[in-house]
Order: sequence, then structure tokens, then C-alpha cells
Amino acid sequence: MLRDEAEILIRSGNGGPGKVSFRREKFAPMGGPDGGDGGRGGDVVFVATIHMNTLSPFIRRRHWKAENGEPGGETQCSGKSGEDLIVQVPCGTIIRHAESGEILADLTTNEQRVVIAAGGRGGGGNSRYKSATNQAPRQHGKGGRGVELPLKLDLKLIADVGIIGFPNAGKSTLLSRLSAARPKIAPYPFTTLEPQLGVIERSDRSVVLADIPGLIEGAAEGVGLGHKFLRHVERCPLLIHLVDASDGDAEVMAERIATLDRELARFSAELAVKPQLIVLNKADTRDDLPEVCADLAKLIGRETLAISGVSGYGLRELEERLLTIVPAPGEALR
Repeated sequence: MLRDEAEILIRSGNGGPGKVSFRREKFAPMGGPDGGDGGRGGDVVFVATIHMNTLSPFIRRRHWKAENGEPGGETQCSGKSGEDLIVQVPCGTIIRHAESGEILADLTTNEQRVVIAAGGRGGGGNSRYKSATNQAPRQHGKGGRGVELPLKLDLKLIADVGIIGFPNAGKSTLLSRLSAARPKIAPYPFTTLEPQLGVIERSDRSVVLADIPGLIEGAAEGVGLGHKFLRHVERCPLLIHLVDASDGDAEVMAERIATLDRELARFSAELAVKPQLIVLNKADTRDDLPEVCADLAKLIGRETLAISGVSGYGLRELEERLLTIVPAPGEALR
């Protein structure tokens, strides 16, 4: 099950205390101070990975703590530093301070890492406090305290194309035909209860698709299921707006598109201006869909394609168009 929100508490390690000791040897019974420094506390480091796609581990475990540094030793031996705590999260994870809401990090690329809580410094041993006026210091550093932070983790899936549409438009079928993904498919609304990812693979490149649960009118105000998952298309440079074209003329379909566009605008001004490729599905249910598709393109002024997720009609053309539009890494949207 996809978990895209979690709240956790992290703590970096305390620095180890410095040592108070004096050199004692056979011919130096009153040797000087030789206490070593304490070890540094471990950091809490977050690392993005492509091998995770959910925040479930953070639902099961709320407290995350790095190791403390060890105390300093005699003969100016420093204590061992605490091990850093490496916390792996899915690519697309936003890390916020749970109380202030401040964004501390936005991890979008594989192996991107950030220190969220630095460990405490080790305390100085008494050898560091020796001076001309204090030849036998008994002072030592206690070591710095670790940092404790309440965090809120938000996951926004990273995909090149987000597939949006009303329930039963055929989004899951389209994803299964364009990629190797196998989402649940059934002829009733809300078959998809969480976002699904699929990949169009070519020898030279790939395109990642995200199937977002169906939206309904009022979704931006919390009606239905889709509003929970709109965050997952905020990073997509392109949206496929999939329309059930099994009935109605171009004007009817234009109104369906406008209704969903209004929901996107209510949720996010950024989503409202994202480029869209209008795709009319279920061409196998009517003979005049190519003509309706052309009429709709003229009516709304957007690129429009006709396909059938069931029969495969138009899928090759759609795939080729996506590979043309969606930028390769480092390029802009065409």
C-alpha cells in the first residue's frame, strides 16, 4: 500500500565527553594532563533512492536516532565518533519541520543526500585546558548535545507523464497497455485506489507514467478519492487528460474536459497551467471517433488523439507522441 505521508522524530548523536587523566609513568609520577577528546555524535542523513516508492517504513517506526560519540581516553586518545544514521526515502520526498512547516529538503534524484540533524561535537579532554597558570587542569568538555527534530515527510511521485481523468475513463487499462505495469482493472469507478507507475521502455530512453485515481467534480474540496493524490502529478511536466469518448459529441467532451480542468485549478494554480495532451479513449465503441476527435481539437485548441486501450487502436501513435514531447534528461519540454 502506498503511504505518501508520515511524521517521525529524529535525533542526532550526542558528542562524547572529554577525559580527565594525567600521565603516570615510572619516571614521571607527576606527568601532565593527557585526557583525550570525546568522539563526535553521528549525523542523521537522508538519502533518496529509486528502490523505494512508499513511506511505509516510517509508519511502522517513528523514532530514528544516530549513535552517540564515545568518551575520550587516556594518553590523548580520542573517543570513537558515533555512526551516522542513514535514512533512505523514495525519490520525490519532501522533508518538512513538523511544527513550523519549513521545507528542510526536497530529494528528487537518486542518491541525493542531505544532513538534516548534525551530531554534537565531542568534548575536549583536560589536555586541551593546560596553560602556564594551570598545569594540572581538571576541566573537560561534556560534549555537544544532539539535535532533536519532529519531521513531516511528504511523497510526491516522480513521473514524466501523469494520467488524469474521471473514474472509468480507462486510465489503468491505458497504463497496462503502454507499459509493463499491471494495475487492477474493473468496469466500476475507483478501481484504482492509489497511484500506479509504469514505464515505456526504449533502447535509448524511457518515459515514466503515473496513473492517478479518478477525479470527480468537487475533488479539490475533498469529494471522492482523487484529491488525495493530485500532489503526485505536480512534478509531471506533461499530463495525459484521458476522456471516456464512448458517448457524446465534441461539445459534450469539451465540457467534461473543462470540468476536470476546474478541479485542477482549484487544487493548484501550477497544475492548471501544465501542458496537457487530450486523449479520447474507447474508440472501439464508436465509428466516428476520429471525426469527433478532429472537431474537439478545433473547439478547445489543444492537441487531441483518439485511442482504444482495449483494441490497441492509436496506442503506437500515442507512444511515439509521448517520446517526442517528453524531454530526455536535461532537455526542456518540446
